[in-house]
Amino acid sequence: DIRKMYQDKLVSASEAAKTVKSGDWVDYAWTTSTPVAVDAEIAKRLPELYNVNFRGGILMWVPEIFKIENPADHFTWNSWHMSGIERKAIAQGFAFYGPMRYSELPRFYRDMSEENRPDVAVFQAAPMDEHGFFNFGPNASHLAAVCETSRTVIVEVNENMPVCYGGTEEGIHISKVDMIVEGDNPSIPEMAGAPATEVDEAVAKLIVNEIPDGACLQLGIGGMPNAVGSLIAKSDLKDLGVHTEMYVDAFVDIAMAGKITGAKKNIDKGRQVYGFGAGTKKLYDYLNRNPECMSAPVSYTNDIRTISALDNFMSINNAVDLDLFGQVNAESAGIKHISGAGGQLDLVLGAYLSNGCKSFICLSSTFMNKKTGKLESRIRPTLENGSIVTDTRANVHYLCTEYGC
Repeated sequence: DIRKMYQDKLVSASEAAKTVKSGDWVDYAWTTSTPVAVDAEIAKRLPELYNVNFRGGILMWVPEIFKIENPADHFTWNSWHMSGIERKAIAQGFAFYGPMRYSELPRFYRDMSEENRPDVAVFQAAPMDEHGFFNFGPNASHLAAVCETSRTVIVEVNENMPVCYGGTEEGIHISKVDMIVEGDNPSIPEMAGAPATEVDEAVAKLIVNEIPDGACLQLGIGGMPNAVGSLIAKSDLKDLGVHTEMYVDAFVDIAMAGKITGAKKNIDKGRQVYGFGAGTKKLYDYLNRNPECMSAPVSYTNDIRTISALDNFMSINNAVDLDLFGQVNAESAGIKHISGAGGQLDLVLGAYLSNGCKSFICLSSTFMNKKTGKLESRIRPTLENGSIVTDTRANVHYLCTEYGC
């Protein structure tokens, strides 16, 4: 009786927070699934605790645990991919980045030693369905692996979480959940991409000219990929497919313009496949209970073998800068951490093995240095000391600035 199981496991947020102890590893999931009600209660307890180690990534709002006095004395935040919020936490001395190819993240959990397994996993999910499943929303990513390996699993229900259909690993059954918290049902936070500049649009035109009918698209986040999406939506291209790490608003625009059918995809024909999604309400509404869209674990979406099975795969990603050797930095400004390796290398390498593929690294040729007020080149003789090489010089296929491809 799943209804009885639900009532038996239903607890208050403060009761759930009591499961966290000093020395624990606590998983806070990812993007829109980061907990809210339980986070607030854990924050109240943290001043009494020490050496609590949280894992999470791409924070879209500041968790309450970040707001306690002297956070570095009580916990560490260990991120799989940094957002602007987490960059500030680095400066405060309690946030750290775990470098990896994003496709490996589910395996990281499943292969962890006993002492590094999550003691507690807590995350927001959609309400339980008639079959006893809580849907992860647009966050299949690595959450099934987190739940499989955690000693205690706490689901914080949010009625506003979109239900995202998938194939595997898009939710968890109540029999595998230890505690249920009926949360505060906050609206799902929006992540609006930066508006496209004239430079972004110039780069986008060069890229769109290289895309054939029937191509399978992957877009990163930011003004440039958004500009590409906007141009594709207005173009004469047809029968496009989607297989992407991150589902962004641009895909909704392309789909609503009738350009996406997935009819030419070699696998997952007719489905738009993604590892996680974050954007505006338009995106969440589109993904909600949409059978055309397929939420899948990142071990599938970003696996080189999956990507290489898709003909005419078009990978479109941003970079911070690069050098004349062709080494691409997409994650730091010198030694200052910006984001993370993410799945860029996965997608670049997968595209290389696809028949008819094109992998694009995009960037503006220059940027305004806010500290000096001077215009500087993003194309350097050598990368700035301490910069991270995200894509080696052996992996660059197409490089695009506003001056050419």
